[in-house]
Amino acid sequence: MSGSPAWAAAARHGPLGLRKSWTELLAGRVKKQKYNPEREQKLKDSALQLLRYHQNMNDLLLEVEDPQCKKLCLSKLIDCDSASAASDHSSSFICSAFRDQASRLGIPVGLLSARVFACSVRQVCVEPSHPVLLSSEQRKKLSSLLEIARYLLAHNMFSRLTFCQELWKAQNSLLLEAVWSLHVHRVVSLQELLQSHPDMQAMTTWLFRNLCTLCEQIEMPSPSSDATKAMLSGFVQLLVSSAFPQSSEPRLGEPEKMTRVATDVLQRMLTFVLDTLDAGPQVTSAYQAARGWLSAYSGHVCCGMIGVDSHKRFFSHTLTQILTHKPVLKVSDAIQMQKEWSFAKTCQELATLYCRVLVMLGPGESVGRLQEVLETQEVNWQYVLSCLSTLVVCFPEAQQLFKDWVASLMAHAFESYHLDSMVTAFLVVRQATLEGPFVFPSYADWFKESFGSSLGYHSCSKKALVFLFKFLSDLVPWEPPRYMQVHIFHPPLVPSKYHSLLTDYISLAKTRLVDLKVSVENLGLYEDLSSSGDVAEPQRQAMQDVEKAIVVFEQTGKIPMPVLEASIFRRSYYLSRFLPALLTPRVLPEVPDSRAAFVETLKRADKIPSSLYDAYCQACATAEEKQPEDATPGKRPEPDQAEQPLGLLTAALEELRALMTDPTQYDVMSAQVAVISERLSAALGHNSDDGSLRRSKIQLNVLNPTLERQDQAVVDLLLTAFCQNLMAASSFVPPERQSPWAVLFVRILCGHVIFPAVLSRLCQLLYHQGPSLGAPHVLGLAALAVHLGESRSMLPEVDPGVLAPAGSLCVPEFLNILLTCRTRESLLFCMKFCTAAISYCLCKFSAQPHAALQNCLSPGLIKRFQFIVLRVFSEARTPCPPEHTASLSWRPSDLPPADWQSASLSLWRWSSFQELLKEKEFYLTYRDWVQLELEIQPEVDILSDTERHDFHQWAIYEHFLPAPSALGGCDGDLEAAFTVLVSELMDFYQSSRSYNHSPDSDLVLGGRTGNEDILSRLQEMAVDLELDQGPSASYGCSASQSHILFRLFRRRLHALAKEHSTATSLRRQRELLICKRLLLRLPPSVLMGSPQTRQPVSPNCEEFFSLVNSELRNSCCHGSVLTHDITMHFFRGLLNVCFRSEDPALVANSTLTECQSKCPIILTSALLWWSSLEPVLCNRWKKCYQGTLPRELQRLQEAREFASSLLSGSASPAPSPAWISAAALHFATREVRTENVRVHLKRLDCERKELLIFLLFFSLMSLLSSYLTHQDTAEYLKAMDICAEVLVCLGRRKVSWLVLFQLTETDAELGHLLRLAPDQHTRLLPFAFYSLLSYFSEDAIIKEEAFLHVAVDMYLKLMQLFVDGETRTVLPQASKCLKLQGSPVQLITEARTFLLQLIPQCPKQRFSNMRELLAGREDCDPEMSTVLLQKWQAGPSFDLYQEPHLF
Repeated sequence: MSGSPAWAAAARHGPLGLRKSWTELLAGRVKKQKYNPEREQKLKDSALQLLRYHQNMNDLLLEVEDPQCKKLCLSKLIDCDSASAASDHSSSFICSAFRDQASRLGIPVGLLSARVFACSVRQVCVEPSHPVLLSSEQRKKLSSLLEIARYLLAHNMFSRLTFCQELWKAQNSLLLEAVWSLHVHRVVSLQELLQSHPDMQAMTTWLFRNLCTLCEQIEMPSPSSDATKAMLSGFVQLLVSSAFPQSSEPRLGEPEKMTRVATDVLQRMLTFVLDTLDAGPQVTSAYQAARGWLSAYSGHVCCGMIGVDSHKRFFSHTLTQILTHKPVLKVSDAIQMQKEWSFAKTCQELATLYCRVLVMLGPGESVGRLQEVLETQEVNWQYVLSCLSTLVVCFPEAQQLFKDWVASLMAHAFESYHLDSMVTAFLVVRQATLEGPFVFPSYADWFKESFGSSLGYHSCSKKALVFLFKFLSDLVPWEPPRYMQVHIFHPPLVPSKYHSLLTDYISLAKTRLVDLKVSVENLGLYEDLSSSGDVAEPQRQAMQDVEKAIVVFEQTGKIPMPVLEASIFRRSYYLSRFLPALLTPRVLPEVPDSRAAFVETLKRADKIPSSLYDAYCQACATAEEKQPEDATPGKRPEPDQAEQPLGLLTAALEELRALMTDPTQYDVMSAQVAVISERLSAALGHNSDDGSLRRSKIQLNVLNPTLERQDQAVVDLLLTAFCQNLMAASSFVPPERQSPWAVLFVRILCGHVIFPAVLSRLCQLLYHQGPSLGAPHVLGLAALAVHLGESRSMLPEVDPGVLAPAGSLCVPEFLNILLTCRTRESLLFCMKFCTAAISYCLCKFSAQPHAALQNCLSPGLIKRFQFIVLRVFSEARTPCPPEHTASLSWRPSDLPPADWQSASLSLWRWSSFQELLKEKEFYLTYRDWVQLELEIQPEVDILSDTERHDFHQWAIYEHFLPAPSALGGCDGDLEAAFTVLVSELMDFYQSSRSYNHSPDSDLVLGGRTGNEDILSRLQEMAVDLELDQGPSASYGCSASQSHILFRLFRRRLHALAKEHSTATSLRRQRELLICKRLLLRLPPSVLMGSPQTRQPVSPNCEEFFSLVNSELRNSCCHGSVLTHDITMHFFRGLLNVCFRSEDPALVANSTLTECQSKCPIILTSALLWWSSLEPVLCNRWKKCYQGTLPRELQRLQEAREFASSLLSGSASPAPSPAWISAAALHFATREVRTENVRVHLKRLDCERKELLIFLLFFSLMSLLSSYLTHQDTAEYLKAMDICAEVLVCLGRRKVSWLVLFQLTETDAELGHLLRLAPDQHTRLLPFAFYSLLSYFSEDAIIKEEAFLHVAVDMYLKLMQLFVDGETRTVLPQASKCLKLQGSPVQLITEARTFLLQLIPQCPKQRFSNMRELLAGREDCDPEMSTVLLQKWQAGPSFDLYQEPHLF
């Protein structure tokens, strides 16, 4: 094979560059020599030998049988008689070539052929025209390869395993159809291919991605659609049979791996489908893929080659996965929202999925599976209930199954008073009844049957009655009014002696109905209590009752029974609602109709008061006198929308639109607008001058805006009318020449109580549905925003909640924050809206100065438009002369959707707009740009990664960095640009803009990361700043000033330290977390500060030490150590400085020695994380210097070795300093079992006493940390045992440990310990002191002179902690191990009792300094203070108890 390339090169570069085919060469030889039959065989053998030794095997496989290479005709070199023989001979030739090549290489022929064949398959898949499918040319090439492979397999010359392994090496370029073809042609099966993949996770991801892409093609018409469906069917069958194998099937190699892969892929595909459908039926590639995968659940796909047991278990597992997918809804949510999950309201695709799964399982097994999942797992109630609706609608036999299930649930609920069974039963019944009486009996009927007789579930005992009414009462805050009305009008049957239970519930339900503005008294006579719809308005319900009563009267000729009952038992509703609706004045017909006959019948039955009847007759006579001549007497108009207030408003709006097209009618527009205002008030049912808009602020929930149905109908009508009027008016004249109709129209909106609803609807349209709006809507709403800005002086401010935490906004600014640029779609919508709004404003108010336009346009909207144009259009980034046109044309016909980009560019280049941008309020500053860019989500950005990088480089380094600060730039100051970027990043990560309810981030607490590329720009700036300072200094600071980053952190944290509220404390903790995370994203040289200029270079870590001691130390969750990430970052920075120094060991030793005195917590942190820190330090140090670690690092290493040796039984003397050894021993002890701690600590009897003191300190910190971090009880007890054992050791050595509770900064020996623990731990030392009461030695207490002083001081401090409320953070958890009652008072009481028992046993001299100790703290416990002072003043006979006992 090595000779093949050389031979090919010679052929290419021969004389005149001409190449001749084999046929031409052979033909030439025939002409020159006479044909000799004896030489024929020799010639063939020579040709074959030549090809065998000089043929490239990969090219050979691709050439054989290729239609483009027919002229080569390799088969003609072999004597053959037929096409099949030719194919066999060519394959035989290739087999021979493989044997020869394998013989020369010394490898098995099967291995060689597999490798070559895999390489050829990969070549076929190169440069695919489709992500998963082959082109026609690729199919032809692959077909030839497959024929050869099958021939090789037939002759045992092909290794399947090697081929699979070689094929997966280029899986990213491997096409799914190629894999499928290998399976179909029996070269290798899909199962063999999948099992041979070395990385299960990577293969799962590859298969999932390709299946999604394949599913997109299912519904697309194409010549290969049948092959696509066959591929999907085959993969589904393989995955199902592998994930759910038949119990009798023989297992192939690695069955567990294949099962896991298949299960994971099936689960990911179903999760993808559910998430896509949950996002809404938007026509996207994901939606198409989801629809395609639904075919995988059809019977013809799953039942073809899969056993019954396998597909049953598959569908059962699928149903379980659906029901338990994202179980985020609570039962209360299900009770409130289940009417929205009926079969009719379920997404069509989701209903299809349900049907296919349920059909395969059958109703019986489906109901059983539902029951099992509800009993054993957390469920998604929306999927459970919508699946239930589908089951009961599509399967008639399911009705009885549900009845039986509900009956068993109810029986179990009342037998064992099981609340979950009760909840499930009610939800199931209510969901089934939503589908109508033809599917399931009404809820009222079921409730009456279950509880309306003496045979009901509740009739067995008083306890059952209490259980029922307690359950119904708990439902009241959540359930819809309909169900409470059923419970009231069809109450459970209750014995008279327990009737108070029923009356209490009815009172509660009626109160709830009043809160919901649903009157029980106004319940309609024919109102269906079982209907799932909302409760109708009383007037409308009364009209419906009248119509139904007349129909019944027509049929029977008698007064309907509900009417008679209402006239007696519901007289209030009958007189106030029913009769006024019946006696509506009208022109009576000459021949009495059914309505008139019904009225007369009621009058004769004395069911209508005489005064009311007389008024009715008089009103009818008056109506007849006013009847027009052409009116038909007695003809009652058909009830239609024209009579309703909303219909009248619609007619008035249509009349206004008709006036738009007639310029001669402009003068009557004001009158028409007044008519609209009047009819709007009637439609709303409010007085337009009720003063409700005189409030100063409107509260809105931007993330979830809601409107009442009536309000939304009115608002949609008004907004639609405005858009239509604008389009109609602009089709005749430009905005500047139009009448003031728009201003008048907007004033109507601003002057009515409907205005908050208008803002809520605008929030829905702009913030949530913007990309789906059409061009007319965008144009109309943009113009409306301009006119709302024009009327800002008469509008209240808006509080949008989380979108503006700083406070309320004016309406134009509020509309601006509704525009987001996170995704491609939202950015394009913003571009359209901004283009339309700015163009309309500049045209409408072209005669006004630019300063006047600030009222109409929000500066934020102008800045957003600049940001979008500069981002989307690279040509806008280069200065170009403005277009000096007389005016900008603003016509709807000029802005079709396809021309929005050209319209935006035209507006950008327009001279008037460029003049507007010269106003200071409209400058797009560097800070504004960063804020807007941070909102971009790169994964759905309109720019590619490369385009986004180029845009960032241009914006920062070409546009904003050199620009003067007066124009929003940075004056060329990279430090200023760096500061702004850091500040905005920190603000963004804590604002609602970064909380898009999406995946968690390592930088954001509970939110998304924003534009991660901005962090990359920050890192680039960091490197540039470091380079600017030269090789001897770190970036961002000079030798005389602190680092810019630490200055910014200090300033922001100091601003939050001024307030002491809990909210501020939480914000400060979050701010500190962001500071630390940003430090970790920047080079570690930041922590080293500004190195000294002398040699050897030594770091200046003062700023970092200050941050650790003042902030990071107090955020430690482990007590006396920093987190692993910041510890590693510090040592990486230290190594970097050492490697730049002439004496690295000296730099490392001096820096770590400085840590001992200034920031010792860094060393204790290194000890805790030493197992992961040591390999990195040793490796890097030895790699650079081929020597041992510096002395100070060896000291840490020796401390860890000492701790390990002590715990292993071979104790050695503790190295110095003692506190480092104690810290190492403490961390090692935490890993030892509690029962072994005592044995190990006894070995410390020979160590220095300082080691024991330090060990007790670290143990106390660990005890407090176990409380504060709410660990389990075992951790509490272990920490307590360690402290107790150390106290025992100290007692044996007669070493006083009280000094630990008297630490001060000025203490030369122990003062540095205060920098090893958070301030909160230090404040809680009194709590630790009295938590160890039971471990104090009585003899030591009496003999220790300082004990009384320390005990009283700790008691007073404990009292102060209680007053300050800090004991709440530890007492509830500490009570678990201290056997307390969970109250802070309990510990204080025990401490107080202890002191009162201790005081009489102490000699008088120990009270000598008691007055100084109590100074200023007598009020903490006046009685205790009195006792102490009396003891100090009393004689020797003073005593409190005759027989004192300390314990």
